[in-house]
Amino acid sequence: MVNLKAKPYYLDEEGISWVEETLNSMTIEEKIGQLFINMGSSTEEEYLKDVVNKYKFGAVRYNPGTAEKVLEQNRILQENSKIPLLIAANAESGGNGAFMGGTEIGTPIKIGATRDAKYAYEMGRVSGIECAAIGANWTFAPVTDIMLNWRNPVIQTRTFGDDADRVLEMSKAYMKGFMESNGICAMKHFPGDGVDERDQHLSNSSNSLSCEEWDKTFGKVYSGMIDAGIHSIMVGHIMLPAYERKYNKSLDEDGEIMPATVSKAIITDLLKGQLEFNGLVVTDASHMAGLTSRMKRSDMLPASIAAGCDLFLFFNDPDEDFGYMMDGYKNGIITDERLNDAIRRILGTKAYLGLHKKDKKDIVPPKEGLSVIGSEEFKNIAREISDEAITLVKNVDKSILPISVEKNKRILLIEQEISNPVMAMFVGAGNKKTSTEYFKEKLEAEGFEVEIYESPIDKVKKVSREEAGKIMMNAYSAKAPITDLTDKYDLVIQLASVYNAGGTTQRIEWKMSKGTPDIPWYIHELPTIFVSLCSPFHLADVPQVKTYINCYDKNEHTLDALVEKLLGRCEFKGIDPVDSFCGLEDTRW
Repeated sequence: MVNLKAKPYYLDEEGISWVEETLNSMTIEEKIGQLFINMGSSTEEEYLKDVVNKYKFGAVRYNPGTAEKVLEQNRILQENSKIPLLIAANAESGGNGAFMGGTEIGTPIKIGATRDAKYAYEMGRVSGIECAAIGANWTFAPVTDIMLNWRNPVIQTRTFGDDADRVLEMSKAYMKGFMESNGICAMKHFPGDGVDERDQHLSNSSNSLSCEEWDKTFGKVYSGMIDAGIHSIMVGHIMLPAYERKYNKSLDEDGEIMPATVSKAIITDLLKGQLEFNGLVVTDASHMAGLTSRMKRSDMLPASIAAGCDLFLFFNDPDEDFGYMMDGYKNGIITDERLNDAIRRILGTKAYLGLHKKDKKDIVPPKEGLSVIGSEEFKNIAREISDEAITLVKNVDKSILPISVEKNKRILLIEQEISNPVMAMFVGAGNKKTSTEYFKEKLEAEGFEVEIYESPIDKVKKVSREEAGKIMMNAYSAKAPITDLTDKYDLVIQLASVYNAGGTTQRIEWKMSKGTPDIPWYIHELPTIFVSLCSPFHLADVPQVKTYINCYDKNEHTLDALVEKLLGRCEFKGIDPVDSFCGLEDTRW
């Protein structure tokens, strides 16, 4: 049972009295409502008032909009909620996870490449300032996962790296920075992502480490964060078979292992028992297949609370889900003891934040406070991180770098793109130019002649079916002389903007199967540089390249820093935060 006087609440008698008085005054409908985190389907004031009064949820996380729009949403919700709300953001990399236009300080993997925890602190600090400006008091961060399997598609850019000590150091620094703005953190995704190569959004996922291996890695991070005072933990839909079998004595040898979200062995016995976590436990999003495919939704909702989770992330259909949770209580799956313990943890967290002491109209700050967002100070921090993080992973052919107009004037620039066309359109929406176009302009400003490669696939989209057939036939014949490349160009730069776009992989998917320049088969004919803007693991698909660079994101200031380093005006400072060689011998040649 929760102890509100202890870490991480430290409540005084006044705070505890508010929790108990509020709990005792609540109807069962209000208690059930407090278990939910809502994500709204509308920003209209009438809808917001109606939904918060009808379902009486304990927390919200809304789809990002402009800072002004999200601030107004939060104001309406707080002023119309009987009990103050926890308002969450997904500020893993900066304020951009709370609203459109927030400052992206750097992805966690990029921060990891700096090997300097002060930048993790800055990421948390800026996130906290910008979240507070729009009334958010809770971040679903830091990401405390450890990248132990390079094939994992979920956390490639969202982890601080593959070393437990570094992940812990960076996570603690982020939390310290964020909490300076009177906000709290939810580290994720307990019991730990980065081992399986599947994505729990789409399928089952498992942390297959033994208890001893887990204790030395993920357990070390969680214990360290709990000791440091983390207030909440997000549980992923991830199985932990070793500990499930340790604590669940009724499980048969070949019994079905359930995801942590609905496992009493993992939440109550391991997290709240062995690790002595006294704070708030929240599920990951409830529409992921790693959870929804394991049991009926009507059973799943109350099972998560019964297992030890305190907050349930997102309604599917509000009426339906509220009814399922209520039925679970009425049927005894959720006991009064477990329900009241969850409510105490929720209310205790709100009391820690001092929400109970504020007038409803004063919880969300005035719009004048939005002026802090996107300050030049924050932008300069992001630029500094880009300079510190970009990593020259492989440079076997020492003659390629630095590049110069004298030896590399004619450049062929080849873009490796997101394979999901819908996601590609979404990601690019509102951008004036692509990363490749911006990079081309930067190189041309230095005096290079740059051509962006157009693949046969791109060409066929513009012509008739008959012409398309001819193009494809010629492409597959692959009989163009090598001199078509060597006579026209002095250098090829591959620029990969491939990351997990709703699929199960972050691997490069070649548009053609042979012969075309998008596949770097010509590295012995023409100097070639491969630059990954997102995933750090593309060397597995281009092991032949002699010069490989990881940038970790495709922000303009990142590309600015990249050009400086390619030209030799600035050194590469980043240190590989993971094994970018993917454990493969041939990637090092």
